[in-house]
Amino acid sequence: MSTTTDSTPRVHPVTARMLSQRAGSVQLKIADAITSFAGSMVFVYLHAAVFALWMLAFEHSPWPTLTLIVSLEAIFLSTFVLIGQNRQAAFQQAKADHDFVESELELKTNTELTRQIHTLTTELHRRVVTEGRA
Repeated sequence: MSTTTDSTPRVHPVTARMLSQRAGSVQLKIADAITSFAGSMVFVYLHAAVFALWMLAFEHSPWPTLTLIVSLEAIFLSTFVLIGQNRQAAFQQAKADHDFVESELELKTNTELTRQIHTLTTELHRRVVTEGRA
């Protein structure tokens, strides 16, 4: 991420727009918090400890209640993974759309500048050749 001369971080306009949209939605904030926690090593360590404690202290083999709990948790966590993938896909599409518009504008500007340079060069050449013969 680049910075300006006053050390203010610069972000892509699409990123800024998406962040402001997410800041306004309680549901998206909750989904972000759950996804962030579920994707951390703290989540892994906590689950390993809880599952080990459950298997050793509360239930005997083959752990039917634990199996049910883990299955339900897997369903919900997979949903959060899909939410994260959908969010990432939407971000990538919005960024691609923005970048396409910007590149088209840049191409148009460069084409116009090239035409102006050609016109000026042709006029300069005409004047040099005309004055050189006179």
